[in-house]
Amino acid sequence: MSEASAAGRRSRTPSAEVERELLTAAEAVLVRDGPGGLTVRAVAAEAGIAPMSVYNRLGGKDGLVDALLVRGFDRLRATVEAGREPDLLARLLNCGLRYREFALANPHFYAIMFEDTLLHDKHSSAEVEEHARASFAAVVRLVELASAAGVISAPDPLEGAQQIWMAVHGAVSLELKGLVLTPDPAATYRAYLETLIRGLASP
Repeated sequence: MSEASAAGRRSRTPSAEVERELLTAAEAVLVRDGPGGLTVRAVAAEAGIAPMSVYNRLGGKDGLVDALLVRGFDRLRATVEAGREPDLLARLLNCGLRYREFALANPHFYAIMFEDTLLHDKHSSAEVEEHARASFAAVVRLVELASAAGVISAPDPLEGAQQIWMAVHGAVSLELKGLVLTPDPAATYRAYLETLIRGLASP
């Protein structure tokens, strides 16, 4: 299909739908080719549209990256908020386990979210910052619940959530880089989480 005919076909498609298709295409390129393969031309080719549509709909590569980052942080927030266990210590543990699952299942997403693996021409937008903070706020709320219930000792939920995130992010980053030297990384990670949560647990 020529770029002109593709553009003509897409001109009848609602803008929101085109943007969703572009993001789906961008994610496919990211997964298949890694951050280095994420270009306007590659995404347009994957979506079957003219490259100019990426600029018209998303403002070019920077807008495309911002939209991907928003999608990634929204998925991370959903991961954090997924637990409904009545035992709040178990919910904290499972939240940490799901965080690892998210990172291992989405290594390229995780890399662009936290390791600046894309050459982004500007700082992330206010929208990206808002969604990133919302994913962390979900951890803060979980710590608040556990602290209010008296199952952990965290007078400052923000401080407690920051310590938890620092711990799990560090552990996951090492594993993604192949630097976990124990024979069963999953068991090592779980034991680490259990130790962390025991340290937070109220006497």
